Amino acid sequence: MTDFTIRVDQNKYLPAGSQEVHGIITVEASGPVERAAVAEAAEVIIIDTSGSMSYGKIADARKAAQAAVDTLRDGVYFAVISGNHQAEVIYPGDGRLGPVNAQSRHAAKEAISRLRAEGGTAMGRWLRRASDLFSAHQVTHPGAIRHAILLTDGKNEHEPAPEFDANLTYCSGKFTCDCRGVGTDWVVAEVRRIGSTLLGSVMDVRRPEELEADFRAMTEAAMGKTVADVALRVWIPRAASLNFVKQVSPALEDLTGRRTDVDALTGDYPTGAWGGESREYHVSVRVPGGNIGQEMRAGLVKLVVPATGEVLASGNILAQWSDDPVQSTRINPRVAHYTGQQELASLIQEGLQARNDGDVETATARLGKARGIAEKAGNEETAKLLDKVIDVDPESGTARLKRVVDKADEIALDTRSVRTVRMRKDPEN
Repeated sequence: MTDFTIRVDQNKYLPAGSQEVHGIITVEASGPVERAAVAEAAEVIIIDTSGSMSYGKIADARKAAQAAVDTLRDGVYFAVISGNHQAEVIYPGDGRLGPVNAQSRHAAKEAISRLRAEGGTAMGRWLRRASDLFSAHQVTHPGAIRHAILLTDGKNEHEPAPEFDANLTYCSGKFTCDCRGVGTDWVVAEVRRIGSTLLGSVMDVRRPEELEADFRAMTEAAMGKTVADVALRVWIPRAASLNFVKQVSPALEDLTGRRTDVDALTGDYPTGAWGGESREYHVSVRVPGGNIGQEMRAGLVKLVVPATGEVLASGNILAQWSDDPVQSTRINPRVAHYTGQQELASLIQEGLQARNDGDVETATARLGKARGIAEKAGNEETAKLLDKVIDVDPESGTARLKRVVDKADEIALDTRSVRTVRMRKDPEN
């Protein structure tokens, strides 16, 4: 089993009457690399083959899918789906996942080489087909780590919104999915919703020729997972209430609405599969105001495997009321850092929406403020992307929207707005 640790960063001291408690929960997983090599895994590769992919993209998509097949470990079960307004399993084609070996790799790559671009786009149907494959496989391989890759270049134009909603609900909790958008005609919010629902990443790929390396990297990461279906279990006292549970690193994801009740005081929040990696979560609890000197446990956070109840790690969120202003007014640096990262993402998305709506004043204010936060936080990538949308006067700090912005730069800024950076220096070191 992979080794997990939990660390809680917070300032537990509160002024008299204060009720808000915040903690940054750092979860680290480690273990020998060979453990990943024996973990049961199932992989589905979903390639957009709608008509729009014919414009210089389908050839690179074929290469990317073949690279992913080459990267799969022997013994992993897999399938390849061709998606347009329908979903066709082009390999293995018998309604089940097939095991990876030399023969199946060759056959799958041959099938991929015959992919052609035609038809419409209905991503929810592709995902439902993948979900059915995973569900059938789970009957005989219940502990397998289930992961999909989805590539698209366009809008979900051939699937009514209610059907898309139903398909996402159908797939939720059954597998994780990393999504990639190539080109400039896909809708970030739409693909982000898929990634969010299925606990996967969403990234832009500016040039089709970059797909092959990206698919290889995604598949390698998936092959490195060792534990499936892990949850963050949060307990709070009876008189308290939970404000939110959010993943804040490596990307922002609000898990509050994804709760599964364990009992009246305890809930599980899904985190998906884990390999050797580190993630951080922001937990906020509202507690009854206490008296000076009083101390309480405001929350207990555990990392668990819900299917077995196994506890992998745990940590406490504390509260203690103090009349020392130095203690009680200090904001924990990690809490402050990730609160700023959440504000940064909101400012970028609001600013880009205002820009698209023609509201120059709001767009300038939001994006200009975002640029300052990004620089202060050491988020150099986001700062550089913002520089492609706004100009900032180095003397006055005044921001101005650029008149002409490359659509690919706008998509990159939107897509990566939820990617966060760690603190420049760990305050504990």
